[in-house]
Amino acid sequence: MTDSKVVPLHGGPGDRKGASRGADALAAGAARASGERAKRRRTPLLTDPSGDGIVPRPALGNVDFEGNVDFDGNVDVDGNVDVDFHGNGNGNGNGIGNGAIRAHRPRPVPKSGPVLTGKAARTAATRRQKEPRRPKRSDVVTPVDPLTSDPSPSAGSPSPARAGSSLDDLVKFAIATLRGAAAASGLSGDDIERQVAGTLAFVRRRLSGDYTVDDFGFDADFTENAYLPLLRPLYKSWFRVEVRGIENIPSSGGALIVANHSGTVALDSLMTQVAVHDEHPAHRHLRMLGADLVFKTPIVGEVARKSGCTLAANPDAERLLASGELAGVWPEGFKGVGKPFSERYKLQRFGRGGFVAAALRTSAPIVPCSIVGAEEIYPIIGNLKTVARLIGAPYVPITPTFPLLGPLGLVPLPSKWIIEFGAPLDTSVLGPHAADDPMVVFDLTDRVRETIQQTLYSLLLQRRSVFF
Repeated sequence: MTDSKVVPLHGGPGDRKGASRGADALAAGAARASGERAKRRRTPLLTDPSGDGIVPRPALGNVDFEGNVDFDGNVDVDGNVDVDFHGNGNGNGNGIGNGAIRAHRPRPVPKSGPVLTGKAARTAATRRQKEPRRPKRSDVVTPVDPLTSDPSPSAGSPSPARAGSSLDDLVKFAIATLRGAAAASGLSGDDIERQVAGTLAFVRRRLSGDYTVDDFGFDADFTENAYLPLLRPLYKSWFRVEVRGIENIPSSGGALIVANHSGTVALDSLMTQVAVHDEHPAHRHLRMLGADLVFKTPIVGEVARKSGCTLAANPDAERLLASGELAGVWPEGFKGVGKPFSERYKLQRFGRGGFVAAALRTSAPIVPCSIVGAEEIYPIIGNLKTVARLIGAPYVPITPTFPLLGPLGLVPLPSKWIIEFGAPLDTSVLGPHAADDPMVVFDLTDRVRETIQQTLYSLLLQRRSVFF
């Protein structure tokens, strides 16, 4: 009895068509069997390190068959590997063929579907062979933009010349950007470029330590390139300071500038320092004399030292004047800064005249200075004396904006300022010995105070408005 599921390998005598159909069925069964085995084993792909993707190897396994089989086709194993098998077998025996496993890019295949057999399988294999080969990753050429790329062969990595000039390129880009901003704001591009170059030079000097500090801690390089530039926006744009009588300040030698003090916060001394440096033809630095509280305050004391301030004591003042420096003093002290708005522009007591004695001993001229506009930046309408005693401050002001508006109350009002330097008083005619005569010192102190007070009244009459 013959099983209906068994496919005969050959027919009877002269039955060549039966033999051909048996061979086709055998090839289809072998293809299905090889695909199932590959799915079970999950053998990793074999690739050639040289990049050809072909690893020659002998075909494994014995094939028993009767008849001649010439199989030349591709079998897709799990959609990832194409196996090209070329083998010949004759009669009953072992068929040995040489084959190659060629790794290709995975092709999407359906996970389920009809299995092609016989002529249909050979037709599909032939069609896949005729399909154009997909380009390798190394064959893909990326388009290059000639405007943005480096034409050199090693454009992928920056050359030493490009790496070395990166800082210069950054500086050029920053200057070009600032030039555009200056053109939009109406400023000169040359000024912007000069400021950028000066800032870079300042940073280089600070890193290399190429700057000097005098015995009082004054750092001229820091003052000119970092400290004064921060104050200039307030000086020029916010308070719009108008300077008069700058020619009364000597171009060389020691001199003592004496000014009135006001404003709740001592911004008047800072604006006077900017005015002397920027408006005077010699661009002299004003060495201010400050109280002890200034140097005890963190950060403020260090900045004050670097910007030229020193302790308001006769020995320091005399050393500055004797060395030809331009010193500045505000004799009213905290009494003038913290006075209520109702007493604005009324000078307080000038102390015992210690500044006059220092000027007499060094024969330095005294230049009276009158400042109008500082009284209105923080109008004091009250004083928290209890809080001031607890924190060790001379006063804690209450203004129309502080502490009601919180941090916004610290913004000064944009009043219009006028700074006028009066005619200098010559002290050399009295001689150094006059500093030991209290009557001469008191008389000269009152004379300087009265000059400043009368000048303040005159400037108030000339002022059209507080803010214009």
